[in-house]
Formats: sequence, structure tokens, C-alpha cells
Amino acid sequence: MDQSHIRNFCIIAHIDHGKSTLADRLLELTGTIEHRNMREQLLDRMDLERERGITIKLAPVRMQYKDYELNLIDTPGHVDFSYEVSRSLEACEGAILVVDASQGIQAQTLANVYLAIAADLTIIPVLNKIDLPAADVDRVSQEVVGLLGCKKEDILLVSAKTGQGVEGVLERVVSDVPPPSGKPDQPTRALIFDSYYDDYRGVIVYLRVVDGSISYNDQLHMLPTDSHGLALEVGTLKPELSASKTLSTGEIGYVVTNLKSTREAKVGETVTVGRSEVKPLPGYKDVKPFVYAGFFPSSNEYYQTLKEAIDKLSLSDSALQFEPENSPVLGHGFRIGFLGLLHMDIVQERLQREYDLELIVTNPSTDYHVKLTSGEELIIKSAADLPDQSKITEISEPWIKGEIVAPKDYLGSILQLIVQRRGLQKNISYVDSLLAVVNFEAPLANLLTDFYDQLKSLTSGYGSFSYDLDNYRPEDLVRLEFYIAGDPVDALSIMVHRSESLSVGRSVVTRLKDVIPRQQFQVSLQAAVGGKFIAREDLSAYRKDVTTGLYGGDVSRKKKVLAKQKKGKQRMKRFGRVDIPNEAFTVMLKRDD
Repeated sequence: MDQSHIRNFCIIAHIDHGKSTLADRLLELTGTIEHRNMREQLLDRMDLERERGITIKLAPVRMQYKDYELNLIDTPGHVDFSYEVSRSLEACEGAILVVDASQGIQAQTLANVYLAIAADLTIIPVLNKIDLPAADVDRVSQEVVGLLGCKKEDILLVSAKTGQGVEGVLERVVSDVPPPSGKPDQPTRALIFDSYYDDYRGVIVYLRVVDGSISYNDQLHMLPTDSHGLALEVGTLKPELSASKTLSTGEIGYVVTNLKSTREAKVGETVTVGRSEVKPLPGYKDVKPFVYAGFFPSSNEYYQTLKEAIDKLSLSDSALQFEPENSPVLGHGFRIGFLGLLHMDIVQERLQREYDLELIVTNPSTDYHVKLTSGEELIIKSAADLPDQSKITEISEPWIKGEIVAPKDYLGSILQLIVQRRGLQKNISYVDSLLAVVNFEAPLANLLTDFYDQLKSLTSGYGSFSYDLDNYRPEDLVRLEFYIAGDPVDALSIMVHRSESLSVGRSVVTRLKDVIPRQQFQVSLQAAVGGKFIAREDLSAYRKDVTTGLYGGDVSRKKKVLAKQKKGKQRMKRFGRVDIPNEAFTVMLKRDD
């Protein structure tokens, strides 16, 4: 294909603004998919994506429109998967920005626009869902004009559901998005923007050819990991894999390799052919997880199955990092790193569905930087790993820079919520007369559990939130430990700020009282900081009336039987063991009612 007739573009938007539906209409309009094979969310291939109505993985596809070759990448909208968006942008020259005509600009709209501007892409603004009764085209158009500095007539009005105005999007892609600027006669350079492991074919990489070309049977060389492979098949996605002889300059496609692990073909690496000396392309910054949770099998006999399942998942999810963990209560398992709670939820559900595993998942936490009196610095990912307090000089926790977009009527409630989470409000700006943007900083640990739920509740569903990791700041942090029947349970330990330890301790023991079953003996539930107990609840014992068989006679007979029962309960209390149910390990997920 002539390079001047190639257009590479992606679709970016806030979650649920209609990216996947617009992609469906484009595929239908260009005849890429026959009408009889069409279905909703065609590019969302995972069952989870289809059920939840969200995009989790980016999905590339090639379309033919008139005599142009259009390479489209559909991207996720949720903040947890923004690393998928940044990877897509590097493979494109243009981006279609989709904005819901009823909801207007949201937090992830802003975040994605900043990414697209940083990548120097041509942005085509599209107002979707104009057929809805709640659509306010004039107001939302003004918001987009204010954000991009474009003219009102530059904004395309479409309804991806009905197909109204969609052909205009294709026309604008052809006229506005510049063609690729690579050099066909130079040594081959291609950028890997996604890779996954296929059980039957090995590692398959999605890449964008920047210079030169890649053909069947070429010897591949990955920079800078210096791994080597063979191109067993090259081709394009329509959207199924469609083999061809060569991928030329500027094209987006796939290569089936003989590599055995995606770690040999990392996302962001430069692929070249043969031994040619080339300068690597600027890749992506490494994705660093900042939410950690312990994953344990319900029984230790399934440990090996869990290990193999996580290994396979990590081959197709470069953001997933894990290490073995051992707990006296839960046995052997893994501490896994995620990019957010939705990411964790998706991985948990995939492990349960695809590998038929029953899991116990501990409360999510973040990582902490600990300075010791010896001058050594540690990074801990679980409160149970914290060294003795006497050896610690300083504990630093991660802070984020957040952005909340919501109607200005809810500003008071939003600021109150930020303060409750030890956050600092930095700036308030206005997209228009109705919509406010609140910039703030806050400790990540305080936003992990139910911050987003509370924000949605306070703003009647209109508030949206995006964030970036900022830095680590020293704070007065302590380990909050929990004791059940006098025994410490490491898997329940959490890191909290000293000022919050009392309220969190009381809240958690009250919740534990609801989920831990009563026993034949009294069970104490306690919270402690540094060996000092700060909260307690007692689970009363089951009471059996042992005097029912006694009729008349001296009262001392009754006392004798009750004394014997009391003695038995005391002995049970010494030797009895409390079985802790799975729900006890997630009581912190909904800390505030």
C-alpha cells in the first residue's frame, strides 16, 4: 500500500462514552465485517468485557475505505487501564476524541486529551449519543471548544448507535490525519505496542512498522533486551488474524514468533531484522503497579494450579507483577501488584472463571518506603513485612495527583470528601458555567477502597475521577494489627496514619464481629498498635441450657452442672480454634458506611 494512503488512528474517551459502539459502526460502514457476522462490542473479545460493557484490552483492526488503508485501535476508558491508551497513542498519528453529548467532558476525557497532545496527535472531536433525549449539544460543544481550542463547526455530531453522521468521521480521518512519515529504504524499526501468549502458536506481538518492512521468515532482533526470534507469520487484523507476506512502512499488524515468553518481546521494545545497527525507538516507561493484594487458594493443594494460572495471565498482562507469600493463617499464596482496584477485580474474576479456582483475597494495600536506623532502605508491600518499630526512622507512603470533574453544585461535598481522606485541595477551575475541575493531592492508601463509590454517591453519579502517581512522602504511619481469640492474624494487618488508627480499628473490629461465626466459647476481637490494644469487641458464646433435665431437688444440683459447663467453656477457650471465613479478609474494602 502506498504510504500516503495509510491512516493510523485510535479512539479515546471516558468510560462508557461509546468508543466500542463507534468502532462497530466504522467496521460495518467500511465492509470489514459482513452484516450477518456483526455483533455489539465486536472488538471486545473477552467475556468479561462484553458482560461488564467495558474495554479492558486495546484492540487493533484494519479497514479499507475508498482507496485508503485505515488502521484503528480501540482503547479502554477506565483510569486503571490508561497504560493501554498511552501505548496505542504511540502507534498512531491521529485520535478520535469521543464525548457523550449528555454527560459532557469527564475526568478521563481530560486525561486522555493530555496524553494525545503530549504524543503530538491530530485530534478529531466527536460528539456521540446526539439521539438521546438528554443530549445537550450546544453546552457540550462549548466544553469541547474550551478544551481543544477548536471551532464549533470542527466538532462532528454522531450517533454511533443509529449510525447517524458516522461516515463523516471516516472522511475527517482521511482528510485530517497525516500519513506515516517512515522511510521504506532504511533498516527495519518496528515498535511493539502489545503482545500476548497463544497456547498453540507462542508469542504474538502487535507492532507498528516505523521504517523498513518485516516479512515472513525474517530473523527478528529485539532491542534493547537483545533477544532473537523468527517471524513464523506476519499479517494484519481484520479483526481476526489475516496472514500476508509483508508488513510495510507505516502499517500496523501482528507477527507470530517462535519466542516462548512475552518477557522476550516486551511492550515498548524496538524490533529490527537481522543484525542491522539501528537506534532504538523511544519506548514506554515501565508500568509500575501500586496496589497490592495477597491471593491464596482456598486449600493448599491448589497452590500449584494458582501459580501456573498467574504465570499464564502475566504473559498477556505486562502490568501484572507477583511474588510468593506465606501466611500462618492462609498458607502459601502470592502477593500480586495491580494498577487499581478494577484491575484487581478483573484478574480475580479471570482466575476464578478461566482456571476454576476458589480464592481468598486479602485487603488491598500499596507499597511503602521504610528507612531503618542502620541507614538501609526497604520497600514493603504488606503491613506484615514491617520491621520492628524501634529499628525504623521514617516511613514514606505514595501520594497521587488527582482530578475530579463534577457539576459545581457538588463542590462542597467533594472538598469535604478530599479532606476526610487527608487530601489537599490545590486548584479549582471551570470547564464552563456548570462544570468544575478540582485538582488535589492525597495519600493513595486512603483512596484505594471506596473513594470512587463515595464520590459517585455524593455527586449523584455525575462526578468522575482520574489520577497519576506523584511521589512518596514521609508520614506518621503505624501498623494496625488485629487479634482474634488472642492470636494475631498477619493477613488482616494494615498500615494507617496514627491519627486514623483508633477510628479504623473500631470500625474493623465491629465489621469482623458481623462476619466471624459464634463459637461454643467467647471470642475476643481486638485491634492493636505497637502492642497496645485500642479497640475490642466480644463474640458471645453459644449458650446451651444444661439444666433442662433437672426436675426439682436442691439448687446445688443446678449450680454443679452450670459450674461444670463453665469449666468446659474455659478449657475450650484455651484450646479452641476459630475458623476465619473469607469475608473477614475483605472487611476493609468498604471501610465507611
